[in-house]
Amino acid sequence: MTALQVIAISNRKGGTGKSTVSVNLSAELARLGRRVLLIDLDSQGHCAVGLGVKVHRDDTVVHSLFTDPHAKLSMLVRPTAFPNLSLAPADQRFEHGSGERDELRLARALAEEDIAQRFDVVIVDTPPSLDYLLLNALTAANWLMIPFVPHHLGFEGVLQLMRVLFKVISGPNPQLKILGFLPTIAADHIRQHRTISAEVSRQFGANRLLPGIRNDIRLAEAFAAGQPICQYAPKSRGAEDFVKLAAHIVPALAPQRME
Repeated sequence: MTALQVIAISNRKGGTGKSTVSVNLSAELARLGRRVLLIDLDSQGHCAVGLGVKVHRDDTVVHSLFTDPHAKLSMLVRPTAFPNLSLAPADQRFEHGSGERDELRLARALAEEDIAQRFDVVIVDTPPSLDYLLLNALTAANWLMIPFVPHHLGFEGVLQLMRVLFKVISGPNPQLKILGFLPTIAADHIRQHRTISAEVSRQFGANRLLPGIRNDIRLAEAFAAGQPICQYAPKSRGAEDFVKLAAHIVPALAPQRME
């Protein structure tokens, strides 16, 4: 059996494109043949929107893990219209701060035998707020990807998340590694974008600065259409950027054999 690879997509600042990255990276990895589960812990529920999944009031949702101690993740997963890609959707009525305050709940859910058999990669879209949902994602993950808009406030969000990360690594999840820092809405012709990206590279290492996602209206259009960019506009620069991003990280996701 191979080890499940879990990637948390996170930044303490909102508006960094976390859900856009989560949806489109999941779809691109699925297109490459990985069996992908996308978990939406952000109660805004944008991942379902981006994949054209309708979530009704009485549907099963991933936040049930935190309100029902008997809930099984395998029962909260639903297929999408896209091959190899499944979704555990969010509950838009979930109140952050409510439910069971157990930072290991998601890790235990991902350890279910059925999940390891059905999926190769799990991507977790996290809320920007510092609460036990974010801590659950970081505690359960092997990897952390940090999207950031290359301006001053975006960099502050990165620094705030780093402080949380160090607590997690020194505590419940010492195996957590940084997969990379991902510039979003990136534009090399803007001096501030170049400056902030260079500062991230200087502070955290050039090898951790991922190929950026350029500003592309087609990404917003694809989200509104309920389709990943690889299907909606496969020749757009947004689609091209996610192809490059997936190709860049796939070597790190090479599965480890488990005895």
